[in-house]
Amino acid sequence: MSSHKSTSQELTKEMIVQQARTLFVEKGFHDVSMRSIAKQVGCTHGALYYHFKNKVELFNAIVKVDFTELNILLEDTVQGPGEDVVKLKNVFLCFIQFGLNNQSQYEFMFVARYAEVDSLSQEAAFLSYQKFAESVQALSSSRLAVKDVWSAFLALHGFVVHHRGFVKNFKEAKVSAESHVEFILKGLCN
Repeated sequence: MSSHKSTSQELTKEMIVQQARTLFVEKGFHDVSMRSIAKQVGCTHGALYYHFKNKVELFNAIVKVDFTELNILLEDTVQGPGEDVVKLKNVFLCFIQFGLNNQSQYEFMFVARYAEVDSLSQEAAFLSYQKFAESVQALSSSRLAVKDVWSAFLALHGFVVHHRGFVKNFKEAKVSAESHVEFILKGLCN
């Protein structure tokens, strides 16, 4: 199917994902249709189906992009310079920073629940959590219990969810985020 885009502006999955994300943020999953996404992108809805079989697959593609971005940030922090305890602190701060600087993305990744996409999103979330847990274990001075790593993750997640919508970005919550991370680290190191 042809799109309304000229050949110099070839329709790509990345373009669709970017425009669809905007609509999902503005209207929510249930109030967005493939037709409304096509209108936003400037193509026929048939052109969307060439790239994505349905709205669920498109939403899942958006969430996968977001989890990939978070995973890369965590990996870069783990591989960066410094002592392991400093890196661990930075991994925790990086997680909070990502959540507060990308609040809509974070909501899709960890908060919003849509029955149609839950199983697909949960796989990406599990793989991201696994990456987080491996990073924490690798940087810890002692072997941590699975429940302790999970508790640290939930403490970070709770911080982001609590501040989401009340601050515009990480910078506005940086001091309390650093204090919160210090508190978590004390619990893990004792």
